[in-house]
Amino acid sequence: MKQVKFLSFVLVLALAFQSCKKDEDATLNPPSISNFELGYEDSGETFLGADLHIEAEIIAEAKIDRIQVTIHHEGEHEKFVYDEEEWEVDSIYTKFSGLKNTEFHEHIEVPAHAEEGHYHFHFNVIDMEGNSTEIERELHVETPSDTEAPVLAITSNPTDGQVFQNSETISISGTVSDNLALGGLYIGLVRVNQSLENVDMIASNTITLLHMHDFDGASEYSFSAEIEVGAAADNNGEPSDLTGDIDGGAAWQDGEYYLLVKSPDAFGGGVAFSEKYMVNIEL
Repeated sequence: MKQVKFLSFVLVLALAFQSCKKDEDATLNPPSISNFELGYEDSGETFLGADLHIEAEIIAEAKIDRIQVTIHHEGEHEKFVYDEEEWEVDSIYTKFSGLKNTEFHEHIEVPAHAEEGHYHFHFNVIDMEGNSTEIERELHVETPSDTEAPVLAITSNPTDGQVFQNSETISISGTVSDNLALGGLYIGLVRVNQSLENVDMIASNTITLLHMHDFDGASEYSFSAEIEVGAAADNNGEPSDLTGDIDGGAAWQDGEYYLLVKSPDAFGGGVAFSEKYMVNIEL
């Protein structure tokens, strides 16, 4: 009899625990978004040919499932625009999935051919329980008023055609300055046989030594970047695997490469490019 009573007591406790757990899960709050910024210094503005800055702090008690960013033009177009030239964004970020809190910091390129004017911006965080929290803002896209691109000065770099073998370090340093404000800085290692135009060099198709956008309003910045030949991952904010398929560009192989530095203006005044610093990789 005592054993029956004990088992009944354990069963009651188990049912009570499950009930409390269900109640707890049912009361999880939807995601919260704080310290949201859109555009340079949260201006709600960006420029044709420039980057759009987006930043936010997110807390999701039920864990983040995905984050969706959408941008679309407001109202009727002021000029005739071909479908292929209409600028709209519908991006879903899953790299934060499973996190309870994170800092979202991304930059979206605004094409030079996009139509200027007013756009609707939506930032939506969806958690694992299907709850969502959305921020809507007005975004104004303008023609650049700044016509001066940043200026690059390289102070140290590999010698022309220098050979680097496995575990050796490739490095470069210098300064970048602008008459108003810096918009970004990217240093990539590019395979010659990719035949990339300078403007097409991005984190997804090259080996990243340095990638940044935060200059705290400074108009001059000193940089130093390096990477070890044969490293398993590069230095991008979301590191690329350098051991996989070479077709995408972000992987090591023997052959000719070059280092290239690029820096876009914060207000769409153009992009500065360094010269190409040629190196040879021997793994």
